[in-house]
Amino acid sequence: MVNLIPLPIRKVLGNWWHAKQERKRHTSLLRELSGTGVICNVCNWEGRAFTDDTWHPGTICPVCRSQIRHRMLSAIFDGLSDQPGLDQGTLLKGQDILHFAPERQLRERVAKAASRYTTADYDRGDCDLKLDMSDMPQVPADSLDVVIACDVLEHVPNDFSAIKELHRILRSKGIAILTVPQKDSPSSTDEDSAVTDPIERERRFGQKDHVRMYGDDLPERLESGGFEVRMISEKSFIKEAVKKYVLSPVTANSNPLATNKRRIYFARKL
Repeated sequence: MVNLIPLPIRKVLGNWWHAKQERKRHTSLLRELSGTGVICNVCNWEGRAFTDDTWHPGTICPVCRSQIRHRMLSAIFDGLSDQPGLDQGTLLKGQDILHFAPERQLRERVAKAASRYTTADYDRGDCDLKLDMSDMPQVPADSLDVVIACDVLEHVPNDFSAIKELHRILRSKGIAILTVPQKDSPSSTDEDSAVTDPIERERRFGQKDHVRMYGDDLPERLESGGFEVRMISEKSFIKEAVKKYVLSPVTANSNPLATNKRRIYFARKL
């Protein structure tokens, strides 16, 4: 039988139906998760529990999709960590900030605090600049106060060049805020430039577009590039905050590639 509805209209109707079903499923999910127990400090949603991600149950906000790293950074900016000088007013307000791979969970907050806010990515088309972090001639030396790059370095083939470039573009005492996937306690970073097969990269580094899995030696790598490093983990917060905002996985994943202990690095240019 010939379909009398033109293809463009069928596509529009199909998209509308799909969106309607997604909204219905999301409404049902929020109803299921209603209650008290956890709060997203990014969007202020409160409920009985967060939803699951690929690696850990109960770690994703069902409204804004924030992950542990987003909520941990928000808690730091709110001044909840035991490390002084990392709150939003001290670290971000009135600063010139470059944000790599800007997450929507953090983008608005950082932009409002900054004096000059610039976004960058190597592939995305919704950013101000197209940048390869390991070679950024478009960015003048000593021109920025803060660079934010959450879960970016593991995608960069030459991270030593990237660290050198971060040092170059930051002003004296400027700070790079960095996160990366890490195993629980490997002594050194696992990387091999000869590994180019996506399946092998996923098996060894946890994701098809990752080129390494970082170890405990990341601070040493940053220090060798001229930075002084401070590391924040869930241990920097009181237990009530860790539980309420879910700053650590509710259940650890036994997979050796799982990032069970999120760490945020504040690398200050010497």
